[in-house]
Amino acid sequence: MIVFAGASQFAAAGMVASGFAWPAVVVLTALVNARHLLYSAALAPWLRGQSLVKRLLMAHVLTDESFALSSVHFQRLGRVDPNGYWIAAIGSTFIPWNVATIIGVLGGQFIPDPRVLGLDIVFPAAMAGLAVGLSHGRREVVAAMAGVACAVLIGLLWDPRLGVVIGGIVGPFVGLAVPAGPASTNALGAIAAETEDGLPS
Repeated sequence: MIVFAGASQFAAAGMVASGFAWPAVVVLTALVNARHLLYSAALAPWLRGQSLVKRLLMAHVLTDESFALSSVHFQRLGRVDPNGYWIAAIGSTFIPWNVATIIGVLGGQFIPDPRVLGLDIVFPAAMAGLAVGLSHGRREVVAAMAGVACAVLIGLLWDPRLGVVIGGIVGPFVGLAVPAGPASTNALGAIAAETEDGLPS
């Protein structure tokens, strides 16, 4: 609950179990969570009117899920909705994640091999669903395809954990190299217009 970061928790646990040195664990988990810089930058125009304390609390519960749900919700409404953000962040992620973590810690010892339950597919499936929901233009699609291709290739040839990290870094840069399509342009234009109108003040 203090370190609320699912992907980096998975990455750190795997690296600790594999005997990685602590500097490598710190650096690689920081790279995994670097995407939050992009998330916060995308939400900044909407949340500019919120107090510093509120934004700090919002940052603590910022996850892939809360970003995806709240950003789509804000764009659909055409304005910021703090309550919608809290519902997305706490209701859909913070509470279920921590409750499931506690259940896993207490009950996981009774399951010889959790992989036989097929639960390991849930996390990748959830991330794929979020990626599809956020792909509004050619940049997003190209970034996703480049990131996946890079992650799979490096994962098969070298290490899956590094594949995810490097794919997550390479994908967005490849996407930025692609000219923005109409959908991306309209979305950015809507945010800029609303910022000028003072809706996200």
